Amino acid sequence: MTVNSFNALVSHNPVTLARELIRCPSVTPLDAGALDLVQSWLEPSGFVCTRESFGQGNARVDNLYARWGVIAPNFCFAGHTDVVPVGDITKWDSPPFEAVIDGGILRGRGAADMKGAIAAFVAAVMDLFESGWRPEGSISFLITGDEEGPAIDGTKKLLQTITEMGESIDHCVVGEPTNPDVMGERIKNGRRGSLNAKLTVRGTQGHVAYPHRASNPVPVLMHVLNRLTARTLDEGNAHFQASNLEVTSIDVGNSAHNIIPETARAMFNIRFNTEHGSDDLKAWINNLVADVQAGFDGQIEADLEVTGEAFLTRPCEFTTLVQDSVEAVTGQRPSLSTSGGTSDARFITNYAPVVEFGGVSATIHQVNEHEKIENIQMLKDIYQTILTRYFA
Repeated sequence: MTVNSFNALVSHNPVTLARELIRCPSVTPLDAGALDLVQSWLEPSGFVCTRESFGQGNARVDNLYARWGVIAPNFCFAGHTDVVPVGDITKWDSPPFEAVIDGGILRGRGAADMKGAIAAFVAAVMDLFESGWRPEGSISFLITGDEEGPAIDGTKKLLQTITEMGESIDHCVVGEPTNPDVMGERIKNGRRGSLNAKLTVRGTQGHVAYPHRASNPVPVLMHVLNRLTARTLDEGNAHFQASNLEVTSIDVGNSAHNIIPETARAMFNIRFNTEHGSDDLKAWINNLVADVQAGFDGQIEADLEVTGEAFLTRPCEFTTLVQDSVEAVTGQRPSLSTSGGTSDARFITNYAPVVEFGGVSATIHQVNEHEKIENIQMLKDIYQTILTRYFA
């Protein structure tokens, strides 16, 4: 792609860029050419691009960090080009990677989450550059490839690597789709943490008519779960909803009525706010398990995994700037919110103040995922407004 053809695209329509990205079937961890495309757009305008891959074999993840400028402040746009699987392809109104425009919407996997936002990032910067505008500072892009997967070999490792290279980010906007229904509703300035747990209780198999010769793990597992779910973790706080523990699976795998099983398993997840740290929650679970274990002649194991800590970017000049910019374009002032699942902002917060603002989330991860054309255009205008006000 030549410089002129690229400029002609972004000057007029970021939707064109979004369609090109959607046509890369980058289901986690595949890149499918998506980052090559972004790099080819950025380099002609002077962005220095660094590519880093992490992981092994077919699960290897490709990532991109691109920067224009060498002085502070460094304003970063962050996002991911990987997408979730398409589901039942026969239920799509058009092929999920064809990027069809239909009735004022762009339909395709990643249109809302979040290739439309990445295209708007790029179009916003390139449009400003074409007008002759240059910031007194730096602009960077941190685009990774495993946000929809384990989130091990993407943003987390890329941030560690570029920091070791001497890079420093001052503020960051992540293009996650934050608006429930219409543009301008919501900015995410924090997220709850997430703890996944697997409980395994091993007893002794036996005949139900001779329970004294067996050790039934099922009542023990239920006892542990009852004690876990009986606790009210907190009542929430000024910025977060209450933490919650949800049991997601109970599995014994026993099809016989007359057998006491040997093993019973369960899974649960805790979404926790800033009233807790993951170490405190893990200690609580392990202590409870140890207490129950003391009266049980079998074995209880708790496998605990924290996929993200709770974080909050407190309301400040930066969050106000983003709110003002969104309101200037949409006419609606967005609220600050910490609702929803996890995102890569949970890693970025350790390096710089971060907020999330992108498109509409109503169809993400669904069949026929789509975004309105006007929303992608508005995103470009919003990101431009954020940049010009930030560097002003």
